[in-house]
Amino acid sequence: MKSYAVTDIGIKRSVNQDSFFCSDEPVGILPNCYIVADGMGGHAAGDFASRFVVDNFLSALRSGSERTRIQAIDEGIRIANEGLIARANGVKELDGMGTTFVLASIDENNELLAANIGDSRLYLINEEGLRQITMDHSLVAEMVRKGEIKKDEARYHPQKNVVLRAISTRDVAIPDFYQLRVKAGDFILLCSDGLSDMLDEAEMMKIIGEYEEVSDIAEKMVAIANENGGKDNITLVLIKV
Repeated sequence: MKSYAVTDIGIKRSVNQDSFFCSDEPVGILPNCYIVADGMGGHAAGDFASRFVVDNFLSALRSGSERTRIQAIDEGIRIANEGLIARANGVKELDGMGTTFVLASIDENNELLAANIGDSRLYLINEEGLRQITMDHSLVAEMVRKGEIKKDEARYHPQKNVVLRAISTRDVAIPDFYQLRVKAGDFILLCSDGLSDMLDEAEMMKIIGEYEEVSDIAEKMVAIANENGGKDNITLVLIKV
């Protein structure tokens, strides 16, 4: 298994509010751990929120007691979320900050466990095509699910940045979990919306078909996202099983 992570400020933003973690080695009970978090808030608050949550989640994961992988992830997110609420208490510039969170871990039997809160995504890409595994917790995604707008309208909808669930200072968020079997040669892509908003699925598939190394694929995706406008921070973790 090979992995590569990259983050880029993009063209329009002055601060990179994204954070990531990428480890092929065990972290606590997880055999490996890959995370993308997209911060939200004021000039510095989003940057603080994403890094705080990732760091505190990892700390909880490493120090937790014996439990299942899902329990460990759920507990780590809760501890990080509670810590974020406590940290922002009484600090005006941090009030209302938050972050999305998407995580993947793959065990020795090629069982993928994923968790997400918000609209950062996890895709499975193989010879059958590209499939979004996680469900966006956003207003436009909800509108698509209700049939109010079409999927191809969501990328350009004026309310596309309205996130309905996040790790924030308001309350403790509950993650969604996904489990599925992957196989050798499959790609797992975790990314912030700075990538998924700037590259459509056909462009992602085209880039994966053109390059062998995960690092080359990831860097090319960032380059094309910036060529297409780079309207937000761009962060991705790419894993080849």
